Amino acid sequence: MNIQIFGKSKCFDTKKAERYFKERRIPYQYIDLKKYGMSGREFDAVLRGVGGIDKLIDWSSKAEAVTMMKYMDSATAKEDKVFDDPELMKTPVVRNGKLVTVGYCPEVWETWK
Repeated sequence: MNIQIFGKSKCFDTKKAERYFKERRIPYQYIDLKKYGMSGREFDAVLRGVGGIDKLIDWSSKAEAVTMMKYMDSATAKEDKVFDDPELMKTPVVRNGKLVTVGYCPEVWETWK
């Protein structure tokens, strides 16, 4: 397993995901979205794994940009906006190769053996 956790340092779900893998002694790599973001290829792989940009956006956020994205028709425009501002992503984004989850999903992670 090659686990990557993309998250924010102040996100409780990100901390819970880290604790989940630590408790099971599963090695993982943590990447701070605020500080480093995602590379273009990683972002594309996450979009394919999740099933589209709408599942990656944190719609519960009160950020003005999220409110504006609700009215955007173009998926490409949403992707560009989220890629430029990773704060708009729902976290944690957990990758295991081509398998991706968004949010705290221990029931899915258990199947990754």
